Amino acid sequence: MNTKVLLSLVVLMSSLYGFSQRGVRIGYVDMEYILENVEEYRDATAQLNTKAQKWKQEIELKQSVIDQMKKDLMAEKVLLTDELILEREEEIQLLEKEMLDYQQDRFGPQGDLVLQKQLLIQPIQDQVFNEVQKIGGNKRYDFIFDKSADVVMLYSEKRHDISDLVLREISRTRKVSASNKKQEQQSRLDQFKEEEEEVSEALKERQEQAAEALEEREKAAEERRAEKLKEREDRKKAYEERRKKLLEEREAKRKAKLEERKKAQEQQKDSIG
Repeated sequence: MNTKVLLSLVVLMSSLYGFSQRGVRIGYVDMEYILENVEEYRDATAQLNTKAQKWKQEIELKQSVIDQMKKDLMAEKVLLTDELILEREEEIQLLEKEMLDYQQDRFGPQGDLVLQKQLLIQPIQDQVFNEVQKIGGNKRYDFIFDKSADVVMLYSEKRHDISDLVLREISRTRKVSASNKKQEQQSRLDQFKEEEEEVSEALKERQEQAAEALEEREKAAEERRAEKLKEREDRKKAYEERRKKLLEEREAKRKAKLEERKKAQEQQKDSIG
């Protein structure tokens, strides 16, 4: 047992000793049991689990796209220039960062899942606290513990469990203010939807920006490839022209030499004759 538990037990034993002259009235609540039996919490938790599953599928889809891009790059690497390979790798790194940021935003310590769970639990915890205060005062309890808290209950009699009493008091209190509670719950659910829509819009905007940046990079790369191809064709054309001119000059020189030789032979024949 840790120091906090030991300290709590020491305080408890000291208090029990102090109350031993008149008897001690002790009770405990099971917060997990109470939450499981609050209809609004169950419904909201089911909706939150559905959202979490959707977020998980979105992350898996992003990961599959990135994995496919990596496979395509490995297959096409021999056909690409170093510059194009670098651009593809940067694009993959950008998508990976976006996926990790999205995963952290949804499932991180300060992510939507944790925050929304806190939003769901906090109102019920406040109600339990209020009802426990009322029950403790009305029933003259000396101690009421939370079974699911840090204080370890090595043994407890069921007759000390007042969780059902707390649930009944919560239900009675909710009936008095059912309309306000319904509006509050709907407001929280609407807030969840608005937050999801805002995040979805932000994600959509980031995806559009990434797509535009990718399109611009591809367009620029295509223009550079076309420019290099034109330069190569121009150099090839200039080389062919120089080669053709050189051959023509050589052919002209060869013909001139043949012509000179022919004239020399004719002059020689005329002199002999």
